[in-house]
Amino acid sequence: MNKSEAKQRVEELRELLNKANQAYYQEALPFISDKEFDEKLNELQKLEDEFDLHAPESPSKRVGGDVSSNFETVKHPVPLLSLDNTYNEEDLNDFDARVKKILGHDNYNYMVELKFDGASIRLRYENGTLVLGATRGNGQQGDDITNNLKTIQDIPLELSGDAPDVVEVRGEAYMEREAFAKMNERREEEGLNVFANPRNSTAGSLKMQDPKAVAQRPIRFFAFDMLLDGEDDSMTQYRKAKMLQEFGLPVSEHYRICYEIDEVHSIIKEWDELRHKLPYETDGVVIKVNQSHLRDQLGTTSKFPRWAIAYKFEAEQATTTVNDITLQVGRLGTITPVAELAAVELAGTTVKRASLHNEDEIQRKDIRIGDTVVVEKAGEIIPQVISVVDPDREDRNPPFIFPQDCPACGSELIKYEDEVAWRCINPTCPPQVRIRIEHFASRDAMDIEGLGESVVDQMVSAGLIQTFADLYELEKDHIIELERMAEKSAQNLIEAIEKSKKQPFERVIYALGIRFVGKTVAKDLAKAFKTMENLQSQNQEDLEAVDSIGPRIAESVVSFFKTEKNQQIINRLRDHGLQFEQEEEELVSNIFNGKKIVLTGSLPTYTRKEASDLIEKHGGKTSSSVSGNTDFVLAGESAGGKLDKANKLGVPVLDEAKFREMIGE
Repeated sequence: MNKSEAKQRVEELRELLNKANQAYYQEALPFISDKEFDEKLNELQKLEDEFDLHAPESPSKRVGGDVSSNFETVKHPVPLLSLDNTYNEEDLNDFDARVKKILGHDNYNYMVELKFDGASIRLRYENGTLVLGATRGNGQQGDDITNNLKTIQDIPLELSGDAPDVVEVRGEAYMEREAFAKMNERREEEGLNVFANPRNSTAGSLKMQDPKAVAQRPIRFFAFDMLLDGEDDSMTQYRKAKMLQEFGLPVSEHYRICYEIDEVHSIIKEWDELRHKLPYETDGVVIKVNQSHLRDQLGTTSKFPRWAIAYKFEAEQATTTVNDITLQVGRLGTITPVAELAAVELAGTTVKRASLHNEDEIQRKDIRIGDTVVVEKAGEIIPQVISVVDPDREDRNPPFIFPQDCPACGSELIKYEDEVAWRCINPTCPPQVRIRIEHFASRDAMDIEGLGESVVDQMVSAGLIQTFADLYELEKDHIIELERMAEKSAQNLIEAIEKSKKQPFERVIYALGIRFVGKTVAKDLAKAFKTMENLQSQNQEDLEAVDSIGPRIAESVVSFFKTEKNQQIINRLRDHGLQFEQEEEELVSNIFNGKKIVLTGSLPTYTRKEASDLIEKHGGKTSSSVSGNTDFVLAGESAGGKLDKANKLGVPVLDEAKFREMIGE
């Protein structure tokens, strides 16, 4: 066979295998056997290798190739917003009423679709070719996992039909229940850890570094939306579903048009029964305004589109026995009771523990050791005990008495006014020590590279550290004996700890782990009081004078600094040379001096943090909500409710170009 003949045969094989893939994965109508498919695929691979006829769109590339091990971050041109959700019909009726009120008419209908329980992804096709695949990420940006997604047979590398030059596709990667179960059986036989559920397994698989390994996972895909340039007023969600199918993308058969909200309720009841017969997990129904052009008028909030909502099915339930009730200590000393259960299968996972939340919850439901209880997954995610079966039986154990002492350190527990949780306020309590040190070293706090959970656990277990102040007294010889801690890594850790002393004052405040004090509050405290000594001396009234500080935060800050052990730790940190004073930044200009500016939407080039920093460098201050005291709103794409409120109040609105002009960039 010469190269010309080989090229012709390669083209024939690619066409055959592409059709076979579509028939098998999208139409569920295979026309060749698995054995024949594998034989043709092997023939194709050999010809491509022998005559150097490789092509990125070839079916042979579905097994994955050699790629970079690092995922790049990509910004989504239009944010992938999550959906507001409800579990009851009344909320759904309220949603319908809001849509009518905003639009001022009822000349619209709904597209109702199943909600898949998997991992949301975005695909970009240019001139019919898949050029990018990304995770949802934080909605604004995600990870570029193109090479991993190319291994999913459901996702075409080339679109069919008359596809536009650019198509942005939104969809869900998932695993079917049976395929997931078989995969877990194989892993168990191989002595590997089994996966918790199809959703987590799918999400984790997509982030694996080796596409060949991803190709071994039984991941499927459904497309549920797409974005097109220049959509006209005739475009609908229903039409998009049909177009997606025409382009060769798999679309679930379960979508309907509903003209009244009562029809939506009927479909929900029908699909609530149907879901148990489906081969994949679904946790609800998505209701979207069908007419695309109405979505701009309906707009979005900061989190959700106003033109769509998810109705969540009632969670699956199971009965099991409470073998014991144990207590778990959190970073800030919160004591959470946990039911240790006889293992039970629930919503695709094996459940052995369930949070009982707090003492009041145990008493309200009268949960006792030895009880048979009903367990469900809240949102089919978090196991919780719903009720006790036969609470009137005579042979029940005595009621559970909540201990008054911390199960980890023996310190007396306290309960703050207006709270239901018991707390241990001993900062040297072992479980808290570990979690507090991890928080102290985290990226947004002191950013001590190399000081992860396992290293902290080893250090605490070995008695090397009891508080985060002890970190600054460590020497290389102290830690080099720890597991997997070679001389070089030990030296790197010592240097990272030393480097952390240069972190600014606001990060030091955040790193202390004061209850209710997040990054923004820590920054405001640093700006308002300038030094640690000054901050420590403030009373509650002084603290509440700061704009972002309310009574709850102020009380927590005062309580923290009054605790003797905390004072000792702070004094040690001061002795070790951490930044206890706010560095005054020289203003670039005072164009926004005294102005309050609200950020909303996605800006073309600036991240929200970059824009906030620029506002402050030019004398302004950012605010989270629009009011009559707001001076400007800096708005990007998908601005939503804040932009609407600004227009209503007559607050001046800036786009990024005008903002750049004002600050002289």
